[in-house]
Amino acid sequence: MHILTIAIFLVSLIFNSYSADKALKPEQYPFSFSKPLGKIDKNSAQRGLQVYVEVCASCHGLKHVAYRSLEGLGYNKDQINRIAAQFQLNDLPNDEGEILKRNAIFSDYFVEPYENYNAAKAANNGAYPPDLSLMVKARKDGANYVRSLLLGYTDAPEGFDVGEGYYNKYMAGNVIAMPQPLYGDDVEYKDGTKASLEQEVNDLVTFLTWTSMPDLENRRAAGLKVIFFLFIMTIVFYLSYRKIWSELKN
Repeated sequence: MHILTIAIFLVSLIFNSYSADKALKPEQYPFSFSKPLGKIDKNSAQRGLQVYVEVCASCHGLKHVAYRSLEGLGYNKDQINRIAAQFQLNDLPNDEGEILKRNAIFSDYFVEPYENYNAAKAANNGAYPPDLSLMVKARKDGANYVRSLLLGYTDAPEGFDVGEGYYNKYMAGNVIAMPQPLYGDDVEYKDGTKASLEQEVNDLVTFLTWTSMPDLENRRAAGLKVIFFLFIMTIVFYLSYRKIWSELKN
């Protein structure tokens, strides 16, 4: 009996390992920020913000991002206040002790879609929608992984049981709890760009890359300055070395 139990356990372990390995590797996409000196495409990130606000914000939060940070994408204070005003949060208690709602403003952080963790799980069949603030940084090959995942929904192969989830060829085990969020034409872009599925996904991933690494361009610029400084100092030290040893030899 014990041998049979062990055998079943080993078979299930092998099967689970096999299932997890079936996930395809993320497709590599040439984002504007992919190259060593690449930059965030601000226009794409702004469109991605629109996708987030109109589609993703109903389930996923950005709790580590303040609305004022959107200045980094080219918005001014009035524009940011209009974006923030689309969301409401709890105000301070009034004289009667009541906690009323107010519109979010420039200085607030992005409003969470649910009051608490349990409310989020209850609204999503027990699955907690992860915060997206640092999603790109938190995943290996983050931008390409998130992009592939959002484009990876397809019908499950015959005989494949997804249970209460959905088939995704880039997800470990090929089953994901989140239903497909984007289909194309989910938003009407303010700049007139055609909102195809791939365009929406690329823009959203660009925006989430910015939320994960808002200082990306500054860090790369600083790194370039350091490399240039080290290069110059290497030349200076080498020339000093040659001069000192030439004098000693003479």
